[in-house]
Amino acid sequence: MHAPSHRPLVLRHAEVLLTMDAGRREIADGAVVVEGPAIAWVGASAELPAAYAEALRDGRAEAVDLQGHVLMPGLVNTHHHMYQSLTRAVPEAQDAELFGWLTNLYQLWARLTPEMIRVSTQTAMAELMLSGCTTTSDHLYLFPNGARLDDSIEAAEAMGMRFHAARGSMSVGRSQGGLPPDELVEREPAILADSERLVDRWHDASRHSMRRIVLAPCSPFSVSRELMRDSAVLARERGVSLHTHLAENDNDVAYSREKFGMTPAEYAQDLGWVGRDVWHAHCVKLDEAGIALFGRTGTGVAHCPCSNMRLASGIAPVGAMRRAGVPVGLGVDGSASNDGAHLLGEARQALLLQRVGYGPAAMTAREVLEMATLGGARVLGRDDIGALAPGMSADLVAFDLRGVAHAGAWHDLVAALVFCQPGNVALSVINGRVAIRDGVFQDVELPPLLARHRALASSLYEGARHPHLRAG
Repeated sequence: MHAPSHRPLVLRHAEVLLTMDAGRREIADGAVVVEGPAIAWVGASAELPAAYAEALRDGRAEAVDLQGHVLMPGLVNTHHHMYQSLTRAVPEAQDAELFGWLTNLYQLWARLTPEMIRVSTQTAMAELMLSGCTTTSDHLYLFPNGARLDDSIEAAEAMGMRFHAARGSMSVGRSQGGLPPDELVEREPAILADSERLVDRWHDASRHSMRRIVLAPCSPFSVSRELMRDSAVLARERGVSLHTHLAENDNDVAYSREKFGMTPAEYAQDLGWVGRDVWHAHCVKLDEAGIALFGRTGTGVAHCPCSNMRLASGIAPVGAMRRAGVPVGLGVDGSASNDGAHLLGEARQALLLQRVGYGPAAMTAREVLEMATLGGARVLGRDDIGALAPGMSADLVAFDLRGVAHAGAWHDLVAALVFCQPGNVALSVINGRVAIRDGVFQDVELPPLLARHRALASSLYEGARHPHLRAG
């Protein structure tokens, strides 16, 4: 685990400080003071308390000057499948909708190894961190060849990201009417036992926690009613969150109606899968009754616009959800259905897609940035991230807007973050510790990581095409 800095960190002279605090303040020439894992002070640089100014003078505090930068809360990613970074742009899955896409990729994923889980997790996290993300969930729902969720958790520890690790599962294979091949499903008693083990071993419910466990049966078309219900009971007994996929496209809805005689939202309610401790990925086809149900119960949604476009699933009714009080955050989804994991880019896509579907006033730049920060925090059930205010977790990112991509947009730098071409962060602070400085990782050697990732991705794909070859 990466420890926060022992010296106060003074981030000052930001061109604009976007706080996302209760007043949604945007402070010109802004400053933030970080002490340990938390924020100690927020305000204008000229108003920096004397004690911190003195600490800077005598070397007891570290200063980072951010002229030309927007400083803001770290972005929150509410849905991902990090292992899929190994299977991007697979030719056989480039032009399929969800079910066909899955069917083509299961044969590759059946060859995943523990090392592949570790390396893909770190690679996916590196991409997220460079895009401004400081907290992420990951939904890992298949465990072939001895792979465990522990592999991704241990990999995340080395990256220093705030992590919600979702113990996914599939238990209904093709022989029982499900979508996944039988070799990728698990026995339900084993799933529940491993879920309990993981909560005991890894879950940290404390404020500023860097690691939480989530129970996450994959989807209504890959697990039984009983596993959904039992997972909900176990999660509430142990005080952890629940996550799954729901109402992703028309076929998903048709499956729910045919198999269960219910809409996806009705099915979720029947199983106890609504409430502030639950969030569902996609919900592209959530109907009016479902939106109202989620709003009443505080059930969250992870909106993944790039994936929804890539798989032609549709345009999620995000505006209607937000008006109904549904917590909505952003997710990049799996790297094989997005082929990118740039969370600021995802925010831009969310804004543009809502306007395509519902008109130019459907979403503003500030609304989508709120979804990417506070919205994501609410979806994950956290009140310690998503805003910059004293006592909040010290997760901050700064984007340098002095380059060509933002030329001519300085009259509104906050909006420029979204409307202009998204760039990578110059600075990332997670849990009070500088993870990226001047666009460079401080503790991660990226070239060897990417070289190993390329080798593993190649062996995975070639091994599926030529099964006599050994993976890895």
